[in-house]
Amino acid sequence: MHLFLKRTWLTVVFSAIYTFSIDAQGYSNKNMLPQPTIFGEGVISTADYETHPAFSPSGDTLYLLKCLADANFCTICVSYHSGGKWTIPQVVSFSGQYNDADPFVTKDGKTIYFVSNRPLQEGGTAKEDWDIWKVERNATGWSKPTHLDSPISSEAGEYFPTLADNGNLYFGSSREGGKGKSDIYVSKFINGKYTDPVNLGDSINTADNEYEPFIAIDESYMIFMATKPDGIAHADFFISYNIKGKWSKAEKLAGPINSPATEWGGKGTRDGKYFFFGSSRNKIDNRLPQRESTQQYEKRLNSAGNGLGDIYQVDTAALHLKAAIH
Repeated sequence: MHLFLKRTWLTVVFSAIYTFSIDAQGYSNKNMLPQPTIFGEGVISTADYETHPAFSPSGDTLYLLKCLADANFCTICVSYHSGGKWTIPQVVSFSGQYNDADPFVTKDGKTIYFVSNRPLQEGGTAKEDWDIWKVERNATGWSKPTHLDSPISSEAGEYFPTLADNGNLYFGSSREGGKGKSDIYVSKFINGKYTDPVNLGDSINTADNEYEPFIAIDESYMIFMATKPDGIAHADFFISYNIKGKWSKAEKLAGPINSPATEWGGKGTRDGKYFFFGSSRNKIDNRLPQRESTQQYEKRLNSAGNGLGDIYQVDTAALHLKAAIH
């Protein structure tokens, strides 16, 4: 995730009971979710800045980012679906000191990839850029983070690692030799090793910024975030299809996924039913339905949907995905 947003907002911790129904995996099971709906309002999505959801394969564990109001510092947190509701997110064991972001959980749930500005050597100085790291589950929890060295991490920034089921690693990077300020790359996983990252080319990358590739588990399509043409404050999702091994020309996803606000951190669930993402959209459309008192307005400011950043869920059907041909 490339965090450029600079805003000043009133941020107050606000807790409420998580009330809407959820299925055995922990996702909302309202009859249909054709419109993006705030997820876990009052517990997962609050008055704070929450974004970049990543579920475990079973769907009962959620990793997410909680960020400062200006989005320039984030920490990875975890929430568990227990007793019919989600627990209040807690900082994971491997985060909480450095700027950590973009968690991705592998298909077996045993490894988490993420990006961080932490130093390469313990006790060193925090980096100016983001690198890709991973932790692996062990008998006591999570291992110490391991740095993905060259050719994955570079002297520039890397963002949003996402793995296809065959192990191929997709990510954004501002490394030299790209077509814009940030491009999307893939590193093929061959014989147990990552190969030199390859720029995905003109169908995906432009002179603008392309970040955060969510790759379908079979690599049939990719949804990513781009700033074209209106900058990071209005970044939107784009989609490209893998047609006989070549990526189609990326197209902007139609509403209701994109909005005039920022959308980022999108991921689909492994069962293919839902798409989750972060957005800075708010519940107010130019005016309130009626005049609010100070207490009413304070409650609105200190609730999800205040425009700071929340996690949203929508039916995958709302993406109107096309059938891809390998």
